[in-house]
Amino acid sequence: MFEGFTRTEIDISGARIALRHGGDGPPLLLLHGNPLTHASWSKVAPDLAKRFHVVAADLRGYGDSVGPEEGGENHINYSFRAMAQDQVEVMERLGYREFRVAGHDRGARTVHRMCLDHPDRVKRAAVIDILPNYHIWTHASKDWALKSWHWVFMAQPYDMPERMMAGVPAQYFMEKKLSKPGIGLGFFDPEAFAEYVRCFNWKTIRGSCEDYRACVTCDFEMDEADKKAGRRVGCPLLVIWGAKSHTGTVYGDVLAVWRDYASDVSGGPIDCGHYVPEEAPADTLAWLTRHFVG
Repeated sequence: MFEGFTRTEIDISGARIALRHGGDGPPLLLLHGNPLTHASWSKVAPDLAKRFHVVAADLRGYGDSVGPEEGGENHINYSFRAMAQDQVEVMERLGYREFRVAGHDRGARTVHRMCLDHPDRVKRAAVIDILPNYHIWTHASKDWALKSWHWVFMAQPYDMPERMMAGVPAQYFMEKKLSKPGIGLGFFDPEAFAEYVRCFNWKTIRGSCEDYRACVTCDFEMDEADKKAGRRVGCPLLVIWGAKSHTGTVYGDVLAVWRDYASDVSGGPIDCGHYVPEEAPADTLAWLTRHFVG
């Protein structure tokens, strides 16, 4: 995977971030979801690197990145604000004050927060298969709960979720967590899937549970304050999602929701499930290229 890319780790103020980067052109940051690593971009990053300097990074606590051992007050150490700050500092260390950024799942939530906290840094952004956190928590339903059970499970107090997740083999957990009804696992690159299993250790389990605890506590408080103050994403925002995913099947008009949170929204569905960059890499590449070249 990532032929021609350089792997490195960068120590920044709150974490050590592992990443691969390669290619020439304007900087483009790619952020992955849960319970994945930057390997989830392996099918699209090489082609994007023909036009951009691509930086595919692990979020703090995920993959080979390392965040604080403790979640901190109100789980702030694993908030999307903290994760966004990490990546802004990484890009600065690589020589970029301004950049483009795309994220899937938790990475997309980090992108959303980054656009709000660092509007002077993000030139264009893309979020893949998510709706805003505030909308999720204020529009919960039976259908959402059955398809997103881990949101509530992983947010339970330390250390019950961690012990239960660590109590089964990583291979078993990944197979059960990533396989969606009617879709399965066949689209995953075996090398990428092996990376997900390798990295699913106590460090990652601990950090990812803190991520989900932060989402319903300090992240929600930030999102609620932004919503009440009318703060919206100002840069051009691409929104794409899997037509067969929970985003595509539970919430109706995805773009209409996002237009309440951003001023310049475009995008549409892709015929796949939740893991869009891996299930439909050609379509993902086409959408991202059109958006970021513009």
